[in-house]
Amino acid sequence: MGAHFNEAIRLSFLGQTEQALTVVNMQWLMFYPCLYFFALWDGFKEAQAEAPLYSFIPFACCAYFVTVGIMYSPVLSIRGIFLGPIWLPMLSVIPGLIIGMLIQHYLVKRIHSAK
Repeated sequence: MGAHFNEAIRLSFLGQTEQALTVVNMQWLMFYPCLYFFALWDGFKEAQAEAPLYSFIPFACCAYFVTVGIMYSPVLSIRGIFLGPIWLPMLSVIPGLIIGMLIQHYLVKRIHSAK
């Protein structure tokens, strides 16, 4: 659509992250994480007979961290390597997932210990 996301992915996979940044429309790109992770959560939820308690939290945290990764992608380099608008948001899934799972685990433990 308006983000030119596929072209940015192609350029990033070819190592042309600076050019990927010039091609992508950041305003459109920031729309993708929430939609994508909602769709993932919905599929996860529907694939199980009963979804685990607070199963949406890791997905919501990933959407948040990826969106923040998109916002910082034009200005952030790691050890002099410019990751660009595709790789930095993709790497942001890792802390989002870890923090989301920790929050989910904490809430489940707290609820079950209160009962």
